[in-house]
Amino acid sequence: MKQPLGVILAGGQARRMGGGDKALLPLAGRTMLDHVRDRLEPQVAGLALNANGDAARFAATGLPVLPDPVAGFVGPLAGVLAGLDWAAGQGGETIVTAAGDTPFFPEDLVPQLLLAAEGMAAPLALAATPGDNGKPQRHPTFGLWPVALRDDLRAALTGGLRKVVQWTDAHRAQTAIFPAQGLDPFFNVNTPEDLEHANRLLEGEI
Repeated sequence: MKQPLGVILAGGQARRMGGGDKALLPLAGRTMLDHVRDRLEPQVAGLALNANGDAARFAATGLPVLPDPVAGFVGPLAGVLAGLDWAAGQGGETIVTAAGDTPFFPEDLVPQLLLAAEGMAAPLALAATPGDNGKPQRHPTFGLWPVALRDDLRAALTGGLRKVVQWTDAHRAQTAIFPAQGLDPFFNVNTPEDLEHANRLLEGEI
């Protein structure tokens, strides 16, 4: 199988941050997007950004900017579909997605997702961490997605489906479990307080 392409999901509305682009917020002297890109880009064959609105605000990144193909901010599955359509045009077979507000995700995200989905005709896997109740806590914006299922996903979204795990469970998605001792690798920045915490982590104050 070809190395997956990567898609950073930054298409949300950031309501708890007061709106705007969380991915462009300053974090330890750079943007949060820079930190996310540094982790994902070495793991994939090419990289794009899922974001809505004026793409010019991301021009400095040099990345392709992919708007949701389904109107109305319907959630991360729309960003996944945007990535799958882009990958199809690149001749790709799979994509791996990462959230644009999660700067500490594992540097072995892609190989672990590939390992979890090994042997599947349409490789599909979500990242997870151990849950308090012994059941893995899935992180549905971090996944391996097959281009072969993009039309199925489009039909599901058109039909009103919005929950990631509802669609992934229907296709028997596998789970890649990552340790979460100490810092949760999937800690995401939702509030100004989260941003301050992330700054302190990156600057070695915690």
